[in-house]
Amino acid sequence: MNKHFIRPPFFEVGPKAYFCGQQALELARIAEEASRETEVAVIYTPQLTDLHLIAENTSGLYLCAQHMDPLYPGRGQGSILPEAVKAAGAKCVMLNHAERPVALDALARTIGRAREVDLISIICASSCAQAVACAALHPDIIVVEPSELIGTGVASDQTLVEASTRSVKNVSPEIQVLQGAGIASAEDVYRVIYAGADATGSSSAICKAADPGKMLREMLAAAMQAYRDRTCA
Repeated sequence: MNKHFIRPPFFEVGPKAYFCGQQALELARIAEEASRETEVAVIYTPQLTDLHLIAENTSGLYLCAQHMDPLYPGRGQGSILPEAVKAAGAKCVMLNHAERPVALDALARTIGRAREVDLISIICASSCAQAVACAALHPDIIVVEPSELIGTGVASDQTLVEASTRSVKNVSPEIQVLQGAGIASAEDVYRVIYAGADATGSSSAICKAADPGKMLREMLAAAMQAYRDRTCA
C-alpha cells in the first residue's frame, strides 16, 4: 500500500492566483468544514506564500504547494526548496500543471525530492499517453486534465476518464488518479467519480461562484454519492 494513500473519494481545491492572504484562508476554512461534513478529504493548493498562514489556522486539509524545484539546500536564488515547502506546512506538491510545465528529467528528480522530504507527489498530465509516461515515474497521484479544457467549464468525456484511469492503474495500481479540467458542477463531479476516478477537483468554478462554499459543498457531496453508488453497485 502506498503510504501516501488518501482514502477516496477526495477532492482538490485550487485557488491558483484567484485568491491570496485572508481570502485564501477563508476558502480554506470553508473547505475544511465541508470536508468534515461530507467525509471527503480535500487537497488545498494555495499560493506558496499562503501555505504557512493556512497551516497555522486549519488542521483538516492536505495542504499542497503549487510547485517546487529539485534542488538541495544551498545556492538557488529564486528556486523553491522542497525543505521550505515542507516546513511551511505542506503535505503535498503539485507538479507539471499546464500553467507550470516541467521537463520529464526534472520531473523525475523533483518526485525524488518529494519522497526525500515526505511530500505527496501530485503530477499533472494533459493526455492519456502523458499520464502513462508520468506513471512510470511512480508519483503518488496523477491528475489527468486536458489542457484545452482547463477553465472552460467543459469536463473530459467518459471515454477519456475511463481509459486514462485504467491506463495509469495498469502501470501501477497504487497510483491514485484525479480527473480534472473543466469541472464546473456537482453533476460533473458525480460523472467522473462514478466512471472510476479516485478524485476530482475544481478551481475557477469554485473561485468564481457567487457562493464558493455552497458550490464546494455540493461538489463534495456529489463525489461521495458517486463513490458510494459505484462501489455498492
